[in-house]
Amino acid sequence: MVGLIDLVQTLTTPHPLDRYLELVRPTLTVRELRAEITHVRRSVPGSVTLTLRPTRQWRGHVAGQYVQIGVVIDGVRHTRCYSPVNPAGRRDRHLQLTVKAHPGGLVSQYLYRNAVPGMVVSLEPAAGVFRLPEPRPERVLLISGGSGITPVLSMLRTLADEGYPGELAFLHYAKSPETVPHRAELEAIAQAHKNFRIELRYPGDGSGHFDYDQLESVAPWFADSETYVCGPQGLMDAVRKIFEAEQLDARLHTEEFTLSSTPVDADEAFGTVSFSASGRSAENNGAVLLEQAEAAGLTPEYGCRMGICFSCTAVRRSGCTRNVRTGETDSDPDQPIQLCINAPVGDVDIDI
Repeated sequence: MVGLIDLVQTLTTPHPLDRYLELVRPTLTVRELRAEITHVRRSVPGSVTLTLRPTRQWRGHVAGQYVQIGVVIDGVRHTRCYSPVNPAGRRDRHLQLTVKAHPGGLVSQYLYRNAVPGMVVSLEPAAGVFRLPEPRPERVLLISGGSGITPVLSMLRTLADEGYPGELAFLHYAKSPETVPHRAELEAIAQAHKNFRIELRYPGDGSGHFDYDQLESVAPWFADSETYVCGPQGLMDAVRKIFEAEQLDARLHTEEFTLSSTPVDADEAFGTVSFSASGRSAENNGAVLLEQAEAAGLTPEYGCRMGICFSCTAVRRSGCTRNVRTGETDSDPDQPIQLCINAPVGDVDIDI
């Protein structure tokens, strides 16, 4: 079968076979993974929940992982990463995403406003190391804030489906009850699983921000648990601070969907950034390489724009770059780097 497909691909050159098949039906593909939106629900202000039916190439996800989906906006394909919220391992093979329409978020705003049943999006296989381990830990603590609820919600739903017998606590922070996606389901899970403790906190009404006392109140056994955290930077930092102080770093697992960067050093914004494969160059302005490439008129492939999906990886031929998340610099030649989280330090040559 593979040999026959390769032969047909050769006969249809210069376009891949999928370009012809999509003229018949957008989800009729041989190699490319896609998904059709089957249901759209806007039950939470500013968010949309999409149910997708992937093509046959879909192999499922592990609770906590993310997928990359792509949509065409004004003739240009844009991709972003979202974590499925549905349980892992279900036989119906459907995929459920809850997307918060972030201000200035091109793809999230587009999906929130325009997603309808029948729309087809591109899809990449599930990826990411933020995932439930096998075998399951005896105790699990899930902490999230805002839209960071999505990967841990998949973990919670997966454990509920499995009849997880251990102790579990889920602590989520939101602006108000109305902004919590799948709140009715959370309440139903809490009712059905007496070993699950689900706490929703709304700091605006006086229920408090995350601190040691709240942690100990919700999960007094947290030192013996595996803890999974996803949310705003302030929440992530507060959790890390406690776990580092308690020397529990190895038990803490985090996922970030916002780019936290070290301050730009004005002394590093000098020299020339050369994009050797295209013959273009630009004065180094200190921004990350993805932004500088786009400013120079290039269109490198990218996905999440925050160092998660590795779509924007390119080879640094020469020069020094600084990882804006860690502050570390590297000058080894001919090394692949992520354009979205690396800024040039002086003269740099990138092979794009």
